[in-house]
Amino acid sequence: MDIFDNSDLEYLVDDFHGFSDSEEDEPFGEFEQKSEAESDFEDDLEPTQAGETKTDTSAFEVRNGKDIQGIPWEKLNYSRDQYRHKRLQQYKNFESLFRSRQGLDKECLQVEKGKNFYDFQFNTRLVRSTIAHFQLRNLLWATSKHDVYFMKNYSLMHWSSLLQRSKEVLNVAKPIVPTMKQPGLLSQSISRVQISTMAVKDDLIVAGGFQGELICKRINEPGVAFCTVLTSVENDITNSVDIYNAPSGSLRVITANNDCTVRVLDATNFAFLNSFTFDWSVNNVTVSPDGKLVAVLGDSPECLLADAGSGKVIHSLQGHLDYSFSSAWHPNGQILATGNQDTTCRLWDVRNLAKSLKVLKGNMGAIRALRFTCDGRFLAMAEPADFLHVFDTEAGYTQCQEIDMFGEIAGISFSPDTEALFVGVADRTYGSLLEFGRKRNRLYLDSIF
Repeated sequence: MDIFDNSDLEYLVDDFHGFSDSEEDEPFGEFEQKSEAESDFEDDLEPTQAGETKTDTSAFEVRNGKDIQGIPWEKLNYSRDQYRHKRLQQYKNFESLFRSRQGLDKECLQVEKGKNFYDFQFNTRLVRSTIAHFQLRNLLWATSKHDVYFMKNYSLMHWSSLLQRSKEVLNVAKPIVPTMKQPGLLSQSISRVQISTMAVKDDLIVAGGFQGELICKRINEPGVAFCTVLTSVENDITNSVDIYNAPSGSLRVITANNDCTVRVLDATNFAFLNSFTFDWSVNNVTVSPDGKLVAVLGDSPECLLADAGSGKVIHSLQGHLDYSFSSAWHPNGQILATGNQDTTCRLWDVRNLAKSLKVLKGNMGAIRALRFTCDGRFLAMAEPADFLHVFDTEAGYTQCQEIDMFGEIAGISFSPDTEALFVGVADRTYGSLLEFGRKRNRLYLDSIF
């Protein structure tokens, strides 16, 4: 995990993630801090008859030619296709290890694009996700097809697609005092937390921060149940959190930090159960559906499979060329997907780990977020910006829907019932929440009697 000063928040952006007309770009690390993501477009909020501004784009409007993000291409000096072409030519993917990519394309699966598994439903610019670290994009979670949680600066927000409005669930700029009190509990008050990652499951929200913070809040209870600082050194960022069920059925929280340590907590009383140390900063951890295996990814080309109870490494997964930041388990527990800065996602069959099963490739940049649907039918693969790929697992990942947008992707999430797919876009002008609905072939059959 690359370290840089982020003491002022609210959003980190530089020309590195976009493109510049200059041939000489600043070296990576010289970030410009701004309150919101930069945009190449002017705001075109349309006034309504009531004098309010129009912030939404409906499926009906898109069917009639409107851009899904509401970008007024007809008013600009270039077409959407021209801008996309320039973006693809000039976008620069961040690399930590400058290794030869020769031969990588030959490994990648030939995919048929143009499929339509999820239809565009709605886009609202009332939701503006923000990103605190350019490599960490797990900042959006759906708990139903109507409820989405996301980060906006120092606020953890909830969006209701039914009510079409958002509300603040937690303000992490203010002092946070944990409500759970019991002997031996290593909780402490914290404040002004820069949220780097989050996860939501059942009624529990878990978030990690830039200074090693961990926050655990129950959705239906006031206040924060538990919070603490996991690490002793500044910038030991909490890079990843996951909520899972152990083989015993108990709910647990697992964290990954820049101090090379993975920690496991009980999600009922938030007691620390175990910790495992590795040779490099751990950027991502996800636990298998049966709670027995944990995928450990970080500042190394190798990805590790370890025993979730003991932390003992079972197998080293070899094939990626750079650092990894995302992973996801198929619900059957047999397939693990890992996302890397080499612009690929590798699929691994835990029954045969000698080599990756398949290699999927993005268009522009690193694979920053991965999600399977709960029924295992689809895998969503997000790049840092502009592209989300949805693969049909039943077609052997050879068929893909490519969702093409403009802006940094803060997070992606399927609803638990698989009916909705949400995409958080971070952009100064066109930051929004995109909503897609699963396409169903429902045929009305007349009575044959």
